[in-house]
Amino acid sequence: MPRRDFYVLAYDVVSDRRRAKIVRWLERYGERVQYSVFEMYLTEDEWQRLRKALERLMNTEEDSIRVYRLCAVCRTRIINLGKGDTLPPPGPVMVV
Repeated sequence: MPRRDFYVLAYDVVSDRRRAKIVRWLERYGERVQYSVFEMYLTEDEWQRLRKALERLMNTEEDSIRVYRLCAVCRTRIINLGKGDTLPPPGPVMVV
């Protein structure tokens, strides 16, 4: 079973149309934890697929997408102030 790494992705996309397309892609892979921030657990293949889609959809002259890959130890050191929890690791996956 491939390893899943924890990612935090924050975006600032100028165009409403581009932002909507980017958000649809992000919702396929992760969970929105703040208005422009997603958390997700991805395999390397999933990350590469998502990265290519984001690079294709965004305008690099106007938009910004920040991606932080956190190791397991770093993930345990996340500090949440206020409401909301960090996305828990996925459970076992059964393929039927």
